[in-house]
Amino acid sequence: MSAFHELILPGLAGQELPLAPLKSQVTLVVNVASECGLTPQYSGLQALHERYRDRGFGVLGIPCNQFAAQEPGNEAEILRFCEQQYGITFPMSSKLEVNGPRRHPLYRLLAGEGADFPGDISWNFEKFLVGQDGRVLARFSPRTAPDDPVLIQAIENALG
Repeated sequence: MSAFHELILPGLAGQELPLAPLKSQVTLVVNVASECGLTPQYSGLQALHERYRDRGFGVLGIPCNQFAAQEPGNEAEILRFCEQQYGITFPMSSKLEVNGPRRHPLYRLLAGEGADFPGDISWNFEKFLVGQDGRVLARFSPRTAPDDPVLIQAIENALG
C-alpha cells in the first residue's frame, strides 16, 4: 500500500477518514474554503465527482483556513454549507494545515520536500491528481477550474 493510502484523516462529520479505500480510484485532492472567491468551484468539483465516479474517480475535499481566514466555520458549519449550497457528496476531512510547520502529513506527502510536485500551497482550491497507486500525477493551480480541458484530460489519462 502507498504512503497516501496509509493515511487516516479526521473526517468532517467527526469520523475517521481512511484513505485506504481510495486505492481503487483516481483522486483529486483539493484544499477548499467556504468564503473564497473560488468557492463556486465546489459546483464543478461535485460535477466531476458525479461524472467520473463510476469509472473509478473521486474528489477529496480538505478544508483549510490558512488563506485569509476564508474557512472560519467549525466542522458542522462547513458540512452544512457544503451540503446545502453545493450538494457535496464527496468525502471531506476536518480542517487541515497545508503549509508551515504544522503542515498535515497528507500535504507533506503531496507538496513537501521530496514530493513530485513540491512547494507551498499557493491558495484555496489548489488541486493534486493522485493515481490508484498513490502517486501524485499532476498539480493544478487554484485558478484551474474543475472543467478545464487540461484537468479533464489528466483525469481521462489517469483512468485509462
